[in-house]
Amino acid sequence: MPAESLKDKKARASKILRLLRKHYPEAKCSLNFQTTHQLMVATILSAQCTDERVNMVTPALFEKYPDIKSFAQADLSELEKDIYTTGFYSNKAKAIKNSARQLLDEYDGEIPKELDELVKLQGVGRKTGSVILGVGYGLAEGVVVDTHVGRISRLLGLSREKTPEKVERDLMKVIPQKDWIDYSHLLIYHGRALCVARRPDCDRCFLRRLCPGARPPGASAKKK
Repeated sequence: MPAESLKDKKARASKILRLLRKHYPEAKCSLNFQTTHQLMVATILSAQCTDERVNMVTPALFEKYPDIKSFAQADLSELEKDIYTTGFYSNKAKAIKNSARQLLDEYDGEIPKELDELVKLQGVGRKTGSVILGVGYGLAEGVVVDTHVGRISRLLGLSREKTPEKVERDLMKVIPQKDWIDYSHLLIYHGRALCVARRPDCDRCFLRRLCPGARPPGASAKKK
């Protein structure tokens, strides 16, 4: 088969987005938060941890530490205990405490609205920064590529790359900027509902005809 042109790939991506929106109209960030800083903390905690687990931890955490100043003044060992069940608690506690201090010392307690500034905060990489901008401010500065988004984008033939950074660059070429925020949420929902990593249900998938990585009919059932 001839290689898919960029124009054709954009058209296919548009169809994929339309179907995803139809099936997951409720798709949104699944982390619970009330302020942009709480979103930042929750996103840091979500590294190598499920959103469900993070949402179990954050209600008590945000009650105990209600603002940036309280996180900046937190006792590190106590903060580690508070977030222990999210894993990698030592690094996460340092990132949360130190980034809060940075916000107070360097940004007057305000969360930056520029990705270049956000990634200067400890514990905030490009992915976390894009989540903060997209979910917190509605600014599409990049495509958030987590394990679901990377894996499914490869199956859909929208990228062949392995690293999140390279997958993101490919997606930014074929997904309109206005859809960058929604695309990630939609693929995360799809990854949980049908395109599950260990046993993607291709037989029931509404994207089957648009997905080069779809398994042959009946293969999904045999893999169980």
